[in-house]
Amino acid sequence: MLVESVLVVADAHLGHAPPSVADAFHRFLAKVPELGQHLIINGDLFDFWFEYKRVVSRDAFPTLSALLQLRKAGVKLTVTGGNHDRWGGDFWIRELGAQFYAEPVELNLAGFRVLVAHGDGLSEARTASRIMHHITRLPLTARLFGWIHPDLGFWLADRMSGSLAEQTRDAASLGRAAAAQATFARNLLVKRPDLDIVVLSHTHRAALLAVGPRRWFLNPGAWMDGGSYAALTSAGPELRKFG
Repeated sequence: MLVESVLVVADAHLGHAPPSVADAFHRFLAKVPELGQHLIINGDLFDFWFEYKRVVSRDAFPTLSALLQLRKAGVKLTVTGGNHDRWGGDFWIRELGAQFYAEPVELNLAGFRVLVAHGDGLSEARTASRIMHHITRLPLTARLFGWIHPDLGFWLADRMSGSLAEQTRDAASLGRAAAAQATFARNLLVKRPDLDIVVLSHTHRAALLAVGPRRWFLNPGAWMDGGSYAALTSAGPELRKFG
């Protein structure tokens, strides 16, 4: 009997991260069929993604092509939206045969009931961050942004990304965010005995915390920070590094 192996990767931030990060990610995708049967990309694959009706980012094309080859190899693909790439839609479904979830979703994976969410907006300590995450989720925000010419839209996204990156490099702030996220996950698992695993990303801090027998909080870490990812089998989750 084939043991299901689910791989979880997040926070590659392709388009903003150095080219070496994208090259490593493409090598990882080529190896995925040997590592597992299901790949979950838990948000912020791209530093910016907006699903225009007739335009696809040329910078994203190599990654999308690699993901298509992955699907042709029979690997299941699930994508969740992060705060940098939540504005997706049926492109993922129609063009790549993936499942796409803009918001948190509960899935049955390797015999476990798992909540998968990028994590932004769930345990934010800063009021400004909570407001920003709320605004990006509004349908009106996406509708208005869709009226902007793609060249200008990507330029604006690049400017905002650089500003946000400067605000999130503080180690103390990241540590507080990671601690708040772990507390949120632990409390949720206590409140929801039907859940076995809570998978969150966003903080760029890998974590694997046992909350009870065969119950965990998992953060796979940020791919852009050294190729971090996670694997889930019937034995439970584990943290890994690629390369």
